[in-house]
Amino acid sequence: MKKIVLSVLFCLTLVMPAAADVNLSDDFGKHYRGDISNLSAYNKDISNLIGMSDFHSGSAPAFPGFDLGITFNTIKPSNKNNISSENYLMAGFVSASTKIPVIGLGAVVRGTYFNGLESIGGGLTYHTTFVEFLNVSAGAFYDHASTDYYSLNHYSASVTASTSLLIFTPYVGIGYDYGDISTRKLNYPKRTSTDGSLRYTIGVNAKIMPLIYVFAAYTKTQGDGSINGGVGFSF
Repeated sequence: MKKIVLSVLFCLTLVMPAAADVNLSDDFGKHYRGDISNLSAYNKDISNLIGMSDFHSGSAPAFPGFDLGITFNTIKPSNKNNISSENYLMAGFVSASTKIPVIGLGAVVRGTYFNGLESIGGGLTYHTTFVEFLNVSAGAFYDHASTDYYSLNHYSASVTASTSLLIFTPYVGIGYDYGDISTRKLNYPKRTSTDGSLRYTIGVNAKIMPLIYVFAAYTKTQGDGSINGGVGFSF
């Protein structure tokens, strides 16, 4: 199991420096061309990039436990997105979650400061179990994100289901992302766009140590597809 952990961390150390060369803010500023740029398609891609952090399981920590996670998201821009110049948009997120005992809901906070993208947000989740082995989770989230050239209010709702098989927890999920983007500090008039899009996810967790797990997933978005993965610590 230790080899799995080292392999995941090694892959992240290879990918993240390369991703750091692709600054989302600078890329937007260089390639945005006012009305001829498809701001709507870009908005959907960035919103999906954030929303991919909604879940990586259908279960949740029980009070007073909590879960800390590091997620690295990559998304392939859609063909309609004529602003992004790179093959993939990338961002890393840190999240923390626990259960609120009085109301029985989960609480999540998350954020990033990566590749020129700043974001802080969170949400509430509800978890239940069907037929003793199927864990189901539903959640609603809000994030405020920004770069040097735009601000974004992101809203998402997701439902996921998972089951445990030995050390593995495969899961499937569906989510909806809605973004309200507004440009700024550009040599073009201010523009806004409000757009929504669905995403579909299939992935798996692997509990490699009593308190540590890794996960990886494929998500279908308006583009050709996206992947994300990371490591979590559950206490």
